[in-house]
Amino acid sequence: MAIFADKKTRLVVQGITGRDGSFHTTQMIEYGTQVVAGVTPGKGGQTFAGLKGQTVPIFNAMDEAVSKTGANASVIFVPPAFASSAIMEAADSGVSLVVAITEGVPVQDMARAHAFARDRLVRVLGPNCPGLLSVDQAKIGILPGQIVTKGPIGVVSRSGTLTYEAVHQLTSQGLGQTTCVGIGGDPLIGTSFIDCLEAFESDGETEAVVMIGEIGGTDEQQAAAYAREHMNKPVVGFIAGQTAPPGRRMGHAGAIISGAEGTAAEKIKALEANGIRVAERPVDIVRLVQEVLG
Repeated sequence: MAIFADKKTRLVVQGITGRDGSFHTTQMIEYGTQVVAGVTPGKGGQTFAGLKGQTVPIFNAMDEAVSKTGANASVIFVPPAFASSAIMEAADSGVSLVVAITEGVPVQDMARAHAFARDRLVRVLGPNCPGLLSVDQAKIGILPGQIVTKGPIGVVSRSGTLTYEAVHQLTSQGLGQTTCVGIGGDPLIGTSFIDCLEAFESDGETEAVVMIGEIGGTDEQQAAAYAREHMNKPVVGFIAGQTAPPGRRMGHAGAIISGAEGTAAEKIKALEANGIRVAERPVDIVRLVQEVLG
């Protein structure tokens, strides 16, 4: 099984004709994702050349793309100034999942977009995220398909780079994955740690979860409390930014310490207090997963 995306996912790529959109569309198709349409205003009626002669129709707008192809998900590769409008257009078109890869989207814009999507019961992943990959089923975004392998571990992370590192470490030691999710590091994101933990708990093939957090905010603390109260499956954690100075943004827009609750030490303390074993280094994640699985 998988969470959020599987073989039934029919994907629209918003921004399919751009540099990043076209490159990653090819990668998603190569992995086996059903990319059924692209959207670029002004280029409707054209096609995107996929692999082995496959072509993807391009539409001017999301509503037409969804009505003509039966798409149920969208991935967004458009510039920051237009990303929130693209999210709202997707949410209004009838898809149930929108994955926003774009980084640098203004927080005020995202506040409106998230509210718009919530009103329509549409899940938004991101923005500023690498997307998700359900192993052997669907890849939506930029996660590299060559580092994953099928297995019982769910992975959720705020950091794209650390997602890759954790997955690589797991795969190299024979610990495959069900779904790998990068939720993004912006202050306002659509899908939280708790959303992912709830989904992994309900997934019959996931036996343990790796949760990778970082400094800033209190999402990890809330997720730790949720895991203790609502999860039977073990969770292994890692917190990035343990040497970050207070008041300085490190990497992501959300990774800034503003008070004691946002520090790595406070997050690690909260995770451990709620029964989550925390790795000191990414390389230690594998050992802890092996131990919690017995």
